[in-house]
Amino acid sequence: MNDPLPETLYEAYQKNPDEADKRIWGRVADPLTRRGFFRSMGLATMASALGAPIPFAHNMPSGLIPAAFAEDPTFSVIEGKKGLRVLNDRPINAETPVTLLDDDFTPNHRHFVRNNGMVPARAVNQDSTDWQLTIDGEVGNPLQLSLEELKRQFPIRKAALTLECGGNGRAGFNPPAKGNQWTLGAVGCAWYRGVRVADVLKKADVKRSAVFMAYYGEDRHLSGNPQLNPISRGVPIEKAMDENTLLVWEMNGESLPALHGFPVRLICPGWPASTSGKWLKRLWIRDQVHDGAKMTGYSYRVPKHPVAPGTEVPESDMETIQEMPVKSIITFPGSGLETALSEALPLRGHAWSGKGKVQAMDLSIDFGTTWSSAELKAPVNHYAWQRWKSTLHFPGKGYYEVWARATDSTGQMQSMLVPGWNPKGYLNNGMQRIAVKVV
Repeated sequence: MNDPLPETLYEAYQKNPDEADKRIWGRVADPLTRRGFFRSMGLATMASALGAPIPFAHNMPSGLIPAAFAEDPTFSVIEGKKGLRVLNDRPINAETPVTLLDDDFTPNHRHFVRNNGMVPARAVNQDSTDWQLTIDGEVGNPLQLSLEELKRQFPIRKAALTLECGGNGRAGFNPPAKGNQWTLGAVGCAWYRGVRVADVLKKADVKRSAVFMAYYGEDRHLSGNPQLNPISRGVPIEKAMDENTLLVWEMNGESLPALHGFPVRLICPGWPASTSGKWLKRLWIRDQVHDGAKMTGYSYRVPKHPVAPGTEVPESDMETIQEMPVKSIITFPGSGLETALSEALPLRGHAWSGKGKVQAMDLSIDFGTTWSSAELKAPVNHYAWQRWKSTLHFPGKGYYEVWARATDSTGQMQSMLVPGWNPKGYLNNGMQRIAVKVV
């Protein structure tokens, strides 16, 4: 884990655009015209680099980096995981290449990992014998519950729930945003078993003064200082009382893995996964918005109003992220596929939204000029992602890009390009593109 990880093209351009130009094209673009470099180089040169003509080249937006060049996944090994791309090893952060998210529901060994501190020894040892969860603050009946008491005292619920990191897609922002350079794979939908937070809070007799539910976990701060929390976030009391907000101890039929919060974690579906605290030890009901670690400043916050890329935004103009935007991924085939003109190309993937059900899934092969509808399944329950599939036919040989766009029940649609620049690179729900060479 000490060797530097190879870069994707996104990372190369963020780190050193001139070097990236030389790496791909053998020459450096004029910095003032780099946005149009891929067009100004000439279609013949681009087609040569792609290995095929581009039938819909006249529709390509200026400055578009072809999907065939955009990403070169790096694989590494984390115990209990297979094929994930490691972004950081202290703390552990790793994303799943989208082609490994093709299961209807995400297996434990393929679910992304986003940690802020060090995994507790209890989780590593899978030992819950003396674990207790404290519920205190603005409650009339403070509680301390063991795992067995949680299982025994409250109705149990099982649900498939989608979790997505707020920074998923950060690698696409320009100017670059600091943080883990997630591409598309910081998302997963697994089956969880647990109890409703609302049922627990009702037993704790939440007071009318309650405004916010904050969590504290057993994970250790990277500094080793026991007085510091690596993260302590939460949700408004209304979200805490939602019937889909759960305290869970099981993931895909097994005890929570160490990297995913053993013995008990929160699941606050539809909101950034940072609100779904792991390794829980305390739920603090507060009469104000929580001000714990990663709740203030620029953490998981975006500008209240649109800003120009690169703008220095005052903290007073930032607001906390709540519902995640509509999004989709293509899980099959992978980018760079070569297919025969005589054959139809099957595609499939997933779509989800924190604001409601996804109601439409559309695909384009001519750079967004025309669209065709994909078959979209209903979710198995609220906040589960939805499977989509389609079959495409191409009009001739050459280089194509398949663009995928989801629309949810509120009318929100994925943007064609990276939307809403913000200082920390959150909420990128720009459409995914894959490259296809038809021969």
